[in-house]
Parts: sequence; structure tokens; C-alpha cells
Amino acid sequence: MAAALDRRGIGANGVTLVGFTVGLAAIGAVALEAYGIGLLLFAINRVGDGVDGALARRHRITDLGGFLDIVLDFLIYAGLVFGFALADPSANALPAAFLLFAFMGTGSSFLAFAIMAARRGLETTAHGPKSLYYLGGLTEGTETILFFVLAMLMPARFPLLALLFGAMCWLTTAARIATAWRLLRTPRPS
Repeated sequence: MAAALDRRGIGANGVTLVGFTVGLAAIGAVALEAYGIGLLLFAINRVGDGVDGALARRHRITDLGGFLDIVLDFLIYAGLVFGFALADPSANALPAAFLLFAFMGTGSSFLAFAIMAARRGLETTAHGPKSLYYLGGLTEGTETILFFVLAMLMPARFPLLALLFGAMCWLTTAARIATAWRLLRTPRPS
């Protein structure tokens, strides 16, 4: 798919932006309780997320592409949680708030570690070539996608799923803090 888009002159950032737009539509579908449509749109969004990376690797990974990829992914993930809160506020608002709180932990620990790793010249290709240091954890992309798929297939179970996934996110955050403590506690060389 990436090769076909590349031949047509469609770049990675364009795919990222189209995928983001489709993701916004998925959020709207979830908020309107059209979970099947939301799931289809989210699947298209995730395919776009894979294709944009493949397109970027065909040429050169750019900082702008990496920035757009992570920021727009985070916005879609948070937006879907917000969509569930809007769909059934009385049942979903508190679990959604807990999950968004947990997402702050995973997102900030991921990005803060990447900044500090860049300052120290740390690199990894454990998750393939990336535009920033990719510090893994218990809840990464695959687990997040699985959570949203399950939530859209079983929307009445969103409160329980959100609480469980939020707890897993906090374990990820704790593990990242422990890794940072181990790797970053010594002063940077001047």
C-alpha cells in the first residue's frame, strides 16, 4: 500500500492527516453510540498510522512526521475515551476520567524519557526505526488498540475495561519511572 501511495506522490504526512481526520470521525461515532461505525473508522485510522510510517521509511523519517504521528495518535486515543464519556456520561464519565489521568502518566513518561534520552545521545531500534527514543511498556500501541476494539465491541463494559486498562497504564508509568531512575540519575556529561 505504501508503495502505491508513494508512486502517486502521496507523502507520509498527508496520510497522517487523513488518518487523523478519520480518527476524529471515529470519536464522533462513539459519542453518538454508533460503535460499529466507530470501530470501522478507528481501524482505518490505525491502518493509516501503519502506512504513514512505511511511507516515511521509504524516504527519510522527519522530525515533523514523528511529531505529527505521536501528537495526533495521543489526541485520537484521548478523544475516543472522551467519546465514550459523552456516549453515556452517568456510566462512563468517571472511568473515562481515570483512564485519561492514566494516559497522562504513560504519555508524559514516554515523552519525557525520549527528551532526556536525546540529550544523552541514547538510541534504540528495539521497536524499529523511530524518530525518537521509544521506551516500551506494558501498555503500548497494540494493547491500546485492543482496549479500544474491546470497548467498541462491548460498550456496556467500558467502565470495567477503562479501569483495568487505566491500572495497566499506571504499571507502565511506574516501570518507566523506574527505568528513568536507573538510566538518568547520573549527571549528563558536559
